[in-house]
Amino acid sequence: MSCPKCPASQIVDPPQVVYRDIYLPQVVEVIHPIEVVNRYHCVPVPQHCYTVTVRDEFCPPAVGGVAEVSQARNAKRRRKK
Repeated sequence: MSCPKCPASQIVDPPQVVYRDIYLPQVVEVIHPIEVVNRYHCVPVPQHCYTVTVRDEFCPPAVGGVAEVSQARNAKRRRKK
């Protein structure tokens, strides 16, 4: 119900603030320093070296000579048959 004799007047409220958050990407360099350390470890590895010595020995002759030894072997072979 309105009053016909009362003039209408405007009442203005204080403004309400409405925030709209807008995010824009911005490139930011992030530096990650990396330090590479070369560590050298000495490990003993066997390396096999051989020395060879050659020696000549002269044996005294067999008793009875070479011919007699071979004849004795042949005689044993004949007996086994």
